[in-house]
Amino acid sequence: MILHDCVEWKRGGAEKNRRRNHIKWRTALPTPPGTTFLHRLADIADAQTMPRYRIELALETKFKEGYAFDPVTEADREAEIAIRAEISAEYPDHAILGEELGQTGGGSCCWVLDPVDGTRPFICGLPVWGTLIGFTVNGRAEMGMMSQPFTGERFWADSDGAWCERAGKRDRLATRDVGTLSQAILHTTSPEHYHGDIKQGFDRLAASVRMTRYGGECYAIAMLAAGRIDLAVEPSLQPYDIVALIPIVEKAGGVVTRLDGERAEEGGPVLVSATPALHFEALRLLNGGT
Repeated sequence: MILHDCVEWKRGGAEKNRRRNHIKWRTALPTPPGTTFLHRLADIADAQTMPRYRIELALETKFKEGYAFDPVTEADREAEIAIRAEISAEYPDHAILGEELGQTGGGSCCWVLDPVDGTRPFICGLPVWGTLIGFTVNGRAEMGMMSQPFTGERFWADSDGAWCERAGKRDRLATRDVGTLSQAILHTTSPEHYHGDIKQGFDRLAASVRMTRYGGECYAIAMLAAGRIDLAVEPSLQPYDIVALIPIVEKAGGVVTRLDGERAEEGGPVLVSATPALHFEALRLLNGGT
């Protein structure tokens, strides 16, 4: 949609009877899909993942640099297929980027999907996995959903804020402020993928916080948005690992960037913090400060 942004009339001197119309144009941002549609996609994903959870599934592995085993299951594939079908039916002009099936389409609006974020805990029966559904406009994350159907929880962000719902009770998400790194709880999924400078930086940060925990996957990021964890570091994320979580954390009051301080929609080494002050101090240690 093209809009007239402003119209300026210039008059003066001998040209007082002549008018010059200066029009600046801008392109209006697309209207994001509604929250109802976000929940519909989560319902569709849940219908594919839950019947396949805690049962024996055939496991395959795909190549991922730095990983000897990167599992994929029928639940991953079927959930992504189902989500894509619904998006394509409702928004045929939107692009879709998914972990299992890659990217289709183009344009300013893009859905970013991880049908089972945390396939390892999924196959182990640990309920810290989730379906991640993100929505970007011009590359910036605007809406996000993390659905954990086994616990019956959903965490999402829309134009009104960040939210959690369980057993029919909806609460606004808000990060907490513990003040200093010495009082902070730090999370990372696994220490085995840290090497070189980033390992040294993580070790400095871990030595400065109150406690470090492992293995929480996307559920740990949701807990940061809910005020239970203060810092989360991941050394190597793909866009589908983080896009859905960015607006959830940001609209709960937190900060998400790469370790170079840039926005995290493209993935890479990522730091998530409950407050800007913690984020500043953690980035300093991760990047070589003392």
